[in-house]
Amino acid sequence: MLFDWDGTLLNSFEADSQAYLHMFQALGMSWSVEELKRHYSPNWYRVFRAAGLPRAKWEEADRLWMHFYRKHQPELQPGARRVLRALERRFTLALVSSGSRARVRRQLREHKLAPLFCAKVCGEDAPRRKPHPAPIRMALGKLRIPAAACVYVGDAPEDVEMAHRAGVLAIGVLGGSPVPDRLLASSPDHILERIGELPALLSKF
Repeated sequence: MLFDWDGTLLNSFEADSQAYLHMFQALGMSWSVEELKRHYSPNWYRVFRAAGLPRAKWEEADRLWMHFYRKHQPELQPGARRVLRALERRFTLALVSSGSRARVRRQLREHKLAPLFCAKVCGEDAPRRKPHPAPIRMALGKLRIPAAACVYVGDAPEDVEMAHRAGVLAIGVLGGSPVPDRLLASSPDHILERIGELPALLSKF
């Protein structure tokens, strides 16, 4: 079982969006939550491009985003801890996230989830970002498990595309997704309203 982090297991969009809005404001740009949702991507450089942010300012934007994000402490999605505890008895668990290694690993420690994941692939680890299949392929290599034996759970269309390109089944979770319509349109193999529904779905496999 391979999991996305932000939006899927972590209820993070409020923190993400507020950090984006304050970052753009600090850079003298005006963006709304509606615009952010319209262009949202786990690959935040796509967001920068959509906003017309010059490449020369991306490094400053990264720094500002982290500065504003640190003011928030996102909680887990309702039911996420229970789901992971239940699934670890039956499956090997791994995390494949676009988030920065330092942030994601810190949050895993804070929520006392780090030991549950046998492999962790973060934004800096793979040579290409979502929706390229490289992050999932790296996780599969670490686990020594074939793609056909795996499922990826995410909340964005890029998650679904990445999983399919890697030969992995994709489960979409609408509950924490900032782009539920785009997630549905990406044709995941299965769709859930909430992460808490995952064990019941897997019992049917």
